[in-house]
Amino acid sequence: MKLIVAIIQPHKLEDVKKELYGSDVNLITVTEVLGHGRQMGVTEIYRGVKESGNLLRKVRLEIGVNDDFVEKTIQAILKGARTGEVGDGKIFVLDMSDCIRIRTGERGSPAIG
Repeated sequence: MKLIVAIIQPHKLEDVKKELYGSDVNLITVTEVLGHGRQMGVTEIYRGVKESGNLLRKVRLEIGVNDDFVEKTIQAILKGARTGEVGDGKIFVLDMSDCIRIRTGERGSPAIG
């Protein structure tokens, strides 16, 4: 079992969801977050004054999957999120030691869905 965490551009969320659903990955958690990568934020001019905002709006996806869904989940995120520009985001794949379905108490792979 793996936990896939992806940080993507907010405007790409619908594209990523469409790709995930098309790959039969339906269980996701979405959170709006702030952060920056190498681009170190943005600089804007507001009323003639230069202002720097070093935290950008991003979307964090968390997806628990069984091992046979890891690669198809990664490929779906890549396909939906990629623009080819700086700031497209990152995907992290973490080992998940257990998963418990609260309603039934099931544990492990069956609890993921």
